[in-house]
Amino acid sequence: MITCFIRYEIDPFRKDAFIEYARNWGQVIPRCGADLIGYFTPHEGSATTAYGVYNIGSLAEYEVYRERLLADPLGQENFRFSQTEKFIRREDRIFLKPVSALHGADR
Repeated sequence: MITCFIRYEIDPFRKDAFIEYARNWGQVIPRCGADLIGYFTPHEGSATTAYGVYNIGSLAEYEVYRERLLADPLGQENFRFSQTEKFIRREDRIFLKPVSALHGADR
């Protein structure tokens, strides 16, 4: 399993638009085959940093997932929404592999 962390730099005055965007992905991402952990918006500290986090089995599964995402009608609409409304200033994606046991998991 790998975990995708997406770091967003958002317009702090358009946080509501980002929240709508995140909620839409909350429907699309699981439907397309990834395990969504969640989207996170600024609360304290930085007013411009937000995150999206999900798990997927492998990079090969990620490629299949991306194809499904591109074909999903709500996914297409959500991407257009972000492009039109311009509330995302920057987006960086990194894939990490968990190496510690889950917190509280039996060993």
